[in-house]
Amino acid sequence: MAKKQGVLPPEEQPKEAEASMIPTKFLDRIEDVFHVVLTALLFLVALGAVIFTVIRLFTTEPFYPNGMLQAINDILFVVIILEIARTVIARFKSGFYQLSRFLVIGVIASVRHILSVGSSLTLSIGKTPEAFERGITELLVNGAIVISLVLAIFMTRMAERENEAKRSPGRKSRKD
Repeated sequence: MAKKQGVLPPEEQPKEAEASMIPTKFLDRIEDVFHVVLTALLFLVALGAVIFTVIRLFTTEPFYPNGMLQAINDILFVVIILEIARTVIARFKSGFYQLSRFLVIGVIASVRHILSVGSSLTLSIGKTPEAFERGITELLVNGAIVISLVLAIFMTRMAERENEAKRSPGRKSRKD
């Protein structure tokens, strides 16, 4: 029977590493409890934000366009919170945080900011030239951030596909 390279049976492994004062399983359990509590808190914050959004939607005057724009901004905020909670939940399944999920959260947050700055530029009559230029600069910077994050998502997914192809060489690629 052939041995895998770099993997020794337990009796042949070096005894150099000493046992930790705190067992790692105990630390893992504590970390899991914190993640569960934080995820529950994120859901409570999302619920509070939804309630606040509904209240603000019906109390903002005028409804069009101010109430609608605030509602869109608030809804995107709730989506960001839920995506963060989903990322924490996904950590339980895979054992680590996934980069692509954080990149998606960054895209949503940047688009949310673009919408809020764009609407404030559109709705504000009598903005000073400096404020208008600052708003345009924010739009350009956030546009560049969105493009960079989308490119990073694309590169991450391509790298994941390459790793998947390397792990399962028997599968045919899409090119075949």
